[in-house]
Amino acid sequence: MARQTANDFHPEALKKFDEYVHGDISRREFLSSVPKYALLGLTAEALLDALNPRFALAQQVAGNDPRIKTSYLEYPSPQGNGKVRGYLAQPANAKGKLPVVLVIHENRGLNPHIEDIARRLALENFIAFAPDALFTLGGYPGDEDKARELFQKLDKAKTQNDFLAAAQALKKLPGGNGKLGAVGFCYGGGIVNFLATHLPDLAAGVPFYGAQPPAEDVAKIKGALLIHYAGVDDRINAGWPAFEAALQKAGTNYEAHTYAGVQHGFNNDTPPRYDAGTAKLAWDRTVAFFNAYLRDS
Repeated sequence: MARQTANDFHPEALKKFDEYVHGDISRREFLSSVPKYALLGLTAEALLDALNPRFALAQQVAGNDPRIKTSYLEYPSPQGNGKVRGYLAQPANAKGKLPVVLVIHENRGLNPHIEDIARRLALENFIAFAPDALFTLGGYPGDEDKARELFQKLDKAKTQNDFLAAAQALKKLPGGNGKLGAVGFCYGGGIVNFLATHLPDLAAGVPFYGAQPPAEDVAKIKGALLIHYAGVDDRINAGWPAFEAALQKAGTNYEAHTYAGVQHGFNNDTPPRYDAGTAKLAWDRTVAFFNAYLRDS
């Protein structure tokens, strides 16, 4: 059976799914609101199942790929939740020091998709580390709905400090070249923007459809930003004009792309909102950006 895309679903159903995914409505509210938008006679439950991720089908780099080596590392986070745990992926036969990239997940924690993203970066000759914000609550539970529920219980300030601690620790990795980048998706995109305003030595940040930082903090950004937005994403895009104005006023080195006609989450290849062509373009731009700003000259 052909893989479903956003075009296979009513636009209003996709909007309701976005609200549900981001905690604006409950599962019950989603199920009660979408029957009129369910195409081909799908029940509301079947519609939700169709929109949910399919991790195994979307995996691009196997965990046991011989070209890379992976492990789980823990770092202290005294100002956060005490400790950060995450997934490390790096080339198996690295030659010389490599840039380090922090990979920041969506609002479900360190799920198989984000681990796959880290492995993809390893194949591009980066050291990638993907922390799990849910580690303090037992880690990613293996279920997207449960993960979203857990996410609501996180202490925002402590979790932000966990990511700051991870970034500081990564700069000291023996195989790293001392240059740090960060890429994040949705919630993770917002964290990239947060890190950019709090880490003067973050050399390159790539937020995918992430919440913007306060305008008054933008002048603190010292590194370069590559910003990706989905064209069909009113919730996130509403903050872009003020962010853009602040970036221009501060003279920040940034590049921004809004991809017409695609949904929030277009880079995530596990659910139907994924758009293959746009994801490839954005990913190629991301790798080129990291190569430009993180490699030793």
